[in-house]
Amino acid sequence: MFTLDRLRALAAVAVHGSIAQAARSMHMTPSGVSQQLAKLEREAGHPLLEPHGRSVRLTHAGRILAGHADRLLAQLAAAQADLADLGDEVLGPLRIGGVGSAVRTLLPDALAALAAEHPRLTPTVVDGEAVDLLPRLLSGELDLLLIESWANRPLTVPEGVTLRTLVSEDVYVAVSDRHPLADRESVDLADLPDTVWACCPPGTEPYEALVQALRARGVEPGIRYSVAEHLTQLALVARNLAASLIPAMSRHPAPPGVRFLHTRPPLRRDVRAAWLTLNESPPVRACVAAIEA
Repeated sequence: MFTLDRLRALAAVAVHGSIAQAARSMHMTPSGVSQQLAKLEREAGHPLLEPHGRSVRLTHAGRILAGHADRLLAQLAAAQADLADLGDEVLGPLRIGGVGSAVRTLLPDALAALAAEHPRLTPTVVDGEAVDLLPRLLSGELDLLLIESWANRPLTVPEGVTLRTLVSEDVYVAVSDRHPLADRESVDLADLPDTVWACCPPGTEPYEALVQALRARGVEPGIRYSVAEHLTQLALVARNLAASLIPAMSRHPAPPGVRFLHTRPPLRRDVRAAWLTLNESPPVRACVAAIEA
């Protein structure tokens, strides 16, 4: 029995022409995609891929099965959309995933408004980073994401995902009020060559944005503290143990002893809603509208 995840992997290779690019589009590792395809070949009873230079290409059997996979996945998405739009009622489950700052700042008021207006809607929320949440959206485990995109490192999403910017905000360097540059209004990252940093874990959007921003100014980042929560990062900043890049919505509440300096050149972050285009449902539309309101 062919599984949808394996058929999605084959369809992605057919579109992108390589396992590596298919893996990036699905936010999986190449080895994970290869494992899915190996299982699918055993189930199909035919080789589906063959070497082609330094990459691979679909065999005749692979092209036949990929065509069926495309039609099946499109039909499944259409069925889900039809059921979701039935009567255009805002009811049933709405599974939301979001980065912590957006969950804390944007969601509570929106969820309260939805509870009052649509009492038959049952939202659930998990927090996390885009690198972990996007695969769960693509697999159908989540319906709506609130994820971040940094101007110096824009977020890329696979085809078939709709993005809508909800908030665009400045990013600040947070330093202790005992830091030598704490009396400035702004700071060039090039002026922080020996700074210890606190940041979200490697692979996350904030981590990659910090590394890219510092290296663009000729500074090799010294990230000593890898913690997900901005409030924990600010606790380290307050004790003069580290500096941190903090988006505007995460400045409050900040512990005493923290100064927020504008960056030169300016850094900005967007918080965006993301959902599968073919799975846009009344609950998704209602939630996005509530946040925008």
